[in-house]
Amino acid sequence: MNQKAVEVFSGFLTVHISQSAHSFFGKVTLHTMKQTLLICALFVGSSLPLCADGDGDNDPTAIRQVPRLGVEVSVEDTKRMRSELEKLSSQLQLLRVSSRSLATELIPDVEIYYRGVQDNLNHREFFSNGDITKAFKLLSVGQQRAADLLNGNAPWLRETGLVVRGYRSRLDGSAQPYGLVIPENYSRDLQQQVRLDVWFHGRGETLSETNFMDQRTKTIGYYSPANTIVLHPYGRYSNAFKFAGEVDVLEALEHVKSQYQVDDDRISVRGFSMGGAACWQFAVLYSDRWFAANPGAGFSETPEFLKFFQKEKLTPYWWEEKLWRWYDADDSAINLFHAPTVAYSGEKDIQKQAADVMESALAKEGIAMTHIIGPDSGHRIHADSQKVIERKMASLAITGNENIPTTIHKVTYSLKYNRQYWITIDAVTEHWEAARVDAKILGPSSFEITATGMTGLSFSMDAGFCPFDITRPVQLKINGKKLKLPGPKSDRSWEASVHLAESTWVVGKPTVAGLVKKHGLQGPIDDAFMDSFLMVTPTAAAMTRPIGDWVAREQQHALDHWRQHFRGHARVKKDVDVTAEDIANHHLILWGDFSSNQMMKRIREDLPLKWTNDEVQIGSKSFSSASHVPILIYPNPLNPKKYIVINSGFTYREYAYLNNARQVPMLPDWAIVDVVNAPDANDSIYRFPGIPVDANFFNEAWQVK
Repeated sequence: MNQKAVEVFSGFLTVHISQSAHSFFGKVTLHTMKQTLLICALFVGSSLPLCADGDGDNDPTAIRQVPRLGVEVSVEDTKRMRSELEKLSSQLQLLRVSSRSLATELIPDVEIYYRGVQDNLNHREFFSNGDITKAFKLLSVGQQRAADLLNGNAPWLRETGLVVRGYRSRLDGSAQPYGLVIPENYSRDLQQQVRLDVWFHGRGETLSETNFMDQRTKTIGYYSPANTIVLHPYGRYSNAFKFAGEVDVLEALEHVKSQYQVDDDRISVRGFSMGGAACWQFAVLYSDRWFAANPGAGFSETPEFLKFFQKEKLTPYWWEEKLWRWYDADDSAINLFHAPTVAYSGEKDIQKQAADVMESALAKEGIAMTHIIGPDSGHRIHADSQKVIERKMASLAITGNENIPTTIHKVTYSLKYNRQYWITIDAVTEHWEAARVDAKILGPSSFEITATGMTGLSFSMDAGFCPFDITRPVQLKINGKKLKLPGPKSDRSWEASVHLAESTWVVGKPTVAGLVKKHGLQGPIDDAFMDSFLMVTPTAAAMTRPIGDWVAREQQHALDHWRQHFRGHARVKKDVDVTAEDIANHHLILWGDFSSNQMMKRIREDLPLKWTNDEVQIGSKSFSSASHVPILIYPNPLNPKKYIVINSGFTYREYAYLNNARQVPMLPDWAIVDVVNAPDANDSIYRFPGIPVDANFFNEAWQVK
């Protein structure tokens, strides 16, 4: 390879290699980067998938495995590791029956070592011999923690510096790890609240639990501000902190707040590369939670990034384009009015595209974005830029987050993200179309609102925070309509609601008969996997063998890929074993048909679905049951506070693993897929569990459009 070719190749790889490098080492030195580039250059032309992304990852018929298969563990090391795992398992059993409350409360702090190492061993996820060494060290830490807990101690609760913790996830009951940087002067005894920064890591295809926990004992990362706790969420592997990764961040944050003295008004979100993408997403979706956002590189939306960065020719279905709005930050740029943003890009980084897109989107809202550019820099944070960014973040932390802002802006495309401070959007005109509210407090007893794309709003201010005069009613002007709302209570709290009735805004909540889409029950299919769920497997034969075979394959695919990609173990029960407690506590993921799954048979009359031996039908179209299967999400007729999902796991598949911007919902509320006939050249069978022949969203009353 000639020198010029090496230079060109190295320049190209700077973007791709450093994504993984940053996720493991935090701040990568130039020397380390050159070594990495040289190693990759030596493998040009080989079939080894050393580097993520690129044209080679644009062929859905030739998908490399993510994560890749690791090294073989020797018989001797396997035997020794299983022995150490057994010791830790025995300790965990003792902890589970312990009468000490501290022991039972902190079991996840031990279990993360057992589950992580065991899963990585069972699924061949040690990617080097060094990973095997790390695993033994982690097992030793887990055993010591277990021994301490059995003796009524938990010394890691008082550790400063780099600390690894764990929590129990509501999604699947798994123990999930996260890392912390605790300031040296922090003391649990002082009851002094401190700032917290959430740091999102970069893409790392070999970021197993073992590698993540080991990394969080060795690497501080780019930033460790004084008097600040830094939370490093795992995010359930490499999904840009979406879906289960999104929930992981929220659950880890709540766990940290329960264990440490965190100032709720001084929490920020920050990240670089894939972590920069996560930062943009969290900043617009939860903008009322952060005193600041500091995204760097990454991507801020799906279509333009894939065309620009990945050079991918996109051929989406119409519903895919709508569902891009779930995580596309540019569509919700106005929300950053409430999350002061300090964006960073390397001057020569191709991923500068993310901030450029957001800068343009914010300009349309009249907001000039602060964009720090690292001079002559590729995919890294320049040292001088770091200093500028830290000064700005420290200044923003002094101000902190607002409690009751007098001006509010909120755009959402789903009731899943329906709150902005003291305003909640209760109902929208149509999901995945823009719903926007702009509000301003005008005086001691009045405020005005412009609202589009919504049919219901609520207002709530906690005791002591309401600025309105408690002796007078509150006057609201909404879209030109004047309304008189109840005044605040004596404790200076306030609650009120308005809704559209026959195209006119009126006071109060509407009387609702039947199902409606609402916060936490609005679809699409992937939403069921962002709360506690239970896979329910059939015990009888399906209507036809081809359908039964497909169900069995897809059911196993869903279980395998939840473990592989979202790093947990789905709860599973046979249909005949589902209890009233299960129905009350979980979304039910039902596999099979009305003949094979007893739970589906129980609710068949209450579903917007006809499925006989001859045909399957949703709405007006019918398809042959010999080759077609329905996939859908719907409120559970046995418990309308929870979902049922028929024949689907999370909806993006292996092709999407190759680039984080592809990891978006692939199906709406329902679909009919052909699972028997061979696809032609234009069908995207590799992106779906079958050929989609029809698909759509339910309307706001959960009825077929």
